[in-house]
Amino acid sequence: MNIGFDAKRAYHNQTGLGHYSRTLIHSLAQYYPLHEYFLFNPKSSPVFSFEEENIHEVLPHDFPSSLFPSGWRSSWIKKDLKKFKIDLYHGLSNEIPIGIQKIKIKSVVTIHDLIHKRYPEQYNPVDVRIYDKKFHYACQYADKVIAASEQTKKDILEFYRIPAEKIVVGYQSCNPGFSEQLTEAQKKIIQLRYGLPPKFFLYVGAIIERKNLMNICKAVFILRNELEVPLVVIGDGGKYKQQVKDFVKQNSLEEKIIFLSERSSAKSSKSYQSAIDFPAIYQSAIAMIYPSFFEGFGIPILESLWSKLPVVTSNISSLPEVGGEAAYYIDPQRAEEIAEAMRKIYTDGLFANDMKEKGWQQAQKFTRKRCAEAVMNVYKSLM
Repeated sequence: MNIGFDAKRAYHNQTGLGHYSRTLIHSLAQYYPLHEYFLFNPKSSPVFSFEEENIHEVLPHDFPSSLFPSGWRSSWIKKDLKKFKIDLYHGLSNEIPIGIQKIKIKSVVTIHDLIHKRYPEQYNPVDVRIYDKKFHYACQYADKVIAASEQTKKDILEFYRIPAEKIVVGYQSCNPGFSEQLTEAQKKIIQLRYGLPPKFFLYVGAIIERKNLMNICKAVFILRNELEVPLVVIGDGGKYKQQVKDFVKQNSLEEKIIFLSERSSAKSSKSYQSAIDFPAIYQSAIAMIYPSFFEGFGIPILESLWSKLPVVTSNISSLPEVGGEAAYYIDPQRAEEIAEAMRKIYTDGLFANDMKEKGWQQAQKFTRKRCAEAVMNVYKSLM
């Protein structure tokens, strides 16, 4: 088959959608090498690339596509899909080209979450309308819908009334670098590169209200006189981030909350921007603290399980699907529960080691081969 992908996020996104896209594409190319994979990319990327012989990048090349790449990606791309004899097109991030169902090319869309439907107040109202229109259109006209989790499948059924038989739950894997156990010397290099403390808790994700960094900071405040262990934050944000930083300053937590993404060493590092250095950072931490109020999947949890890093996360939405019996679950509304989890993992070495082993076993449910096979089975069901 000639399989096409909406590759915007694969080339340009440094968070969950990008990680999902890159991991899936690399996995399919490795485990199903007889197919050809065409990555439709609106513009060249200075950060990410694909070296496999059966992966081909396609850029908009003629007028008006080259001048208006967003128009090419959302509609005009159909001309190139026919040019490259694409048998099946996969919208990796919640959308498909308008009218693709009219050119007799099978299509699949991955819907990661419908958070804009559950928490519209956390988005710009214009963005909510745009997301809703694109996501609903994709669910309606794609031949198959891959939901990132059972939670996302429930949301698609509830909000868009798509026939259940059209939806397949397809879990994702993550960069295989997280499963490679690094030496102390390798970790030390990264610790020195970014000025990391010898011991720290870790948060990874966008700094937005839903991700709940504020309550982690409140937990750090609760523990301020007990544990001399800071929190390292990987991620960025806007208004909500400033609210968090105001709390940090008001409570004299500047030495205990480290915004790593603001450091010049991180800003200037391509290996930080592309997350190549993240496995070493994960494996140097005490625990991942991820008390999100809602997720479509929760990739930092899976990355942590592969890294043998204990995980503290919420007991709601899709997060228990990923964490299984390996994670420490808390009520994300209660900072004192987050604090107790951090205290337990830090002070009880046997408990922490048990979490690491359970996490490794849980991670085996999300291998790259298993996740690629699930997606390929969706493709084959349409051909």
